[in-house]
Order: sequence, then C-alpha cells, then structure tokens
Amino acid sequence: MTVPLDPAVASLVAGFELPFRDGYLPSIVFVSLYVSVTAVALSTLVSVPVAVAVGLTEFRGRRLLTSVVNTGMGFPSVVVGLAVLFVVSNQGPLGPLELVFTREAMILSQFVLATPPITAITLAAVAGVDDGVRDAAHALGGTRVDVALAVLREARYGIATAVLAGFGRAISEVGSVLIVGGNIAGADGISKTRTLTTAIQLEARQGRYETAMLLGGVLLALVLAVNVVVVRLGGGVGR
Repeated sequence: MTVPLDPAVASLVAGFELPFRDGYLPSIVFVSLYVSVTAVALSTLVSVPVAVAVGLTEFRGRRLLTSVVNTGMGFPSVVVGLAVLFVVSNQGPLGPLELVFTREAMILSQFVLATPPITAITLAAVAGVDDGVRDAAHALGGTRVDVALAVLREARYGIATAVLAGFGRAISEVGSVLIVGGNIAGADGISKTRTLTTAIQLEARQGRYETAMLLGGVLLALVLAVNVVVVRLGGGVGR
C-alpha cells in the first residue's frame, strides 16, 4: 500500500533540483573514486610488502629509512604535483606517454602522496606485533613467508588503518591533482579530470557556497562508505 505524501512535502520534492547538469555529479564522483582507489590500491601493493620486509629484517640504515618514510608523510602536495608534472611533461622522462592533464598523471600524483602514510603506519603496526608470534611461527617450522603471514594477520587492524590514512590523503587532495590534472570537464559537463575536491574549490571560488557544501557532503559520504568497507575487510582478515 502506497502512503500519499503530504502536499507540502510533495511540492518541496517536486521543486528540488540538483544544481548540476545531467551526468555531472556522477562523473566527478567516478573520477574521484577511480583515481583515489587506483592510487591507494597500487600504493598498498608496494607499501605493505616493503613495510613487512623492513619490519622483520635487521640491517644497517633501517632507522634512517624509517625516518625518511616518516618524513614523506609531510610532503607538500603542491610540491609533489610539480614534481609529477615535470616527470610527465614533454621534457620529462615520461613525456612520450603524453600523460599531462590525464587521470593517469593524477593517479601517479596520489600514489606518491599515499605511499608514505601507508608504509609508515603499516611499519608501525608490524613493529608492534609481539615477538612471541614470530617465535611461535619459527618454532612450528614456518618459513619466512609463513612468519610474514602470521605477522600480517596480527597487524591487520593497523594495516586497515594505514590504507584508510592513504585513502584519506588521496581522496581529499586538491593541489597536486589540480596541477597535473587541470580540473577539466567537457562541454557537456562530464568530468575528464575534475574531482570532488577540485569541483568544491571551483564552486567556492565562484561564490556558489551551497553547491560547494552539497559536494562536500557527497565527499564525506564517500569517505565514510569506504571507511566502513575497509574496516570490515581489515577485521575479517584471517578469520
């Protein structure tokens, strides 16, 4: 049975229209998620093995390497954007690939920004695992891979936190993606390299604060949704 809406509510709903052209909001949400999720996934594939290797191995220069990784967490995003822009420009080593003002350049930029926090937090999580876990794995005849897997199971919550930190750094980025991506949308309003953050900046600069706030709400909802997914995955590892 369908309950009829109150006339006042029905009038309000009928008169409510998003202040965007058709397809604009889905396109910037897609670009934001595509770039950030891809960058964080690639960064995780690199950062977690490196952090585990460093955390389980004693070698000269380990403290220095850890300090360098921790320092990388404070990289200014605009500096990273400029560095990536140089790399992908016509004069840079990746110039022939023509990556300037593309999503791929944005992914590279966010990869550089997300890697230090994911590596540093994962390294801290691995270092915080009780030595008894490693000793037990060794006592049971485990190989280095077995020991590493046992440590990863124990450090899974910390690793989930690391991935969330990297995603937060990537999805909220403005400076570097603006430099390497250009904040481009087509004549039809469909985003090419415009993300939620760069769209928010554009709307705010043009004085459309209500629209900027609406986009900000969408961004917060996305971050919350990704947090829930990652926490559930992190909590389910090894079960």
